Amino acid sequence: MSDKNELNDDAWEEKDPNDAPLPKADADAGAETDDRGARRRRREPDLEPSDERQKKALDFLTTVVTEMEMDCTVHLRRAREGNSVDEINLEIAGRDAGRIIGKKGQVLSALQFVTHRVINRPGLDRRHVSVDAEGYKSRRDDSLASMARRLGKQAVEQGKIITFEPMNPRDRRVVHLALSGFEGVITRSDGEGDDRRVQIIPVRRAGTAGGASPA
Repeated sequence: MSDKNELNDDAWEEKDPNDAPLPKADADAGAETDDRGARRRRREPDLEPSDERQKKALDFLTTVVTEMEMDCTVHLRRAREGNSVDEINLEIAGRDAGRIIGKKGQVLSALQFVTHRVINRPGLDRRHVSVDAEGYKSRRDDSLASMARRLGKQAVEQGKIITFEPMNPRDRRVVHLALSGFEGVITRSDGEGDDRRVQIIPVRRAGTAGGASPA
């Protein structure tokens, strides 16, 4: 039977976007990242919609946030680095941004899903929509990637397989990418549906030097 170190994903539950939990060893680095992210958001200007679908997404999400009686505003940002220039990137900011995020980002994910459906009607070219709130996704990705690298080192040192609790596809992808060039381990997704989880496997135990499995 493989050795496993099960990790509880509840550590990632967050209600306040400015109170993101970080692995202890990475707390200082995470705080520095948060400061840089905050400065970047302050410098980044709002964009005016350049086409009807950008405008529709911005207007729709603004209406939803208003109907939710949240003290927030919605801003159109430039596409994220490495993503298609056609991406519609929306940022929610304001006093109630933490409530918009919801438990484990579930409310934020739901808002992204419905906005995506609204602007991707049948017969139109598909465009990706990203909805974030006060940099929550970026900060969470940085924290998760940092933890993955720390656990990759632990897997090598202890020669043990480390298994995360079930994750959504986006989080699994973050872990796979964080360890894609990490010497001495490979990553693999195992399980089906909501029970799908990532394993960090020392190469000498994997029996192969193959790469990560699909998320």
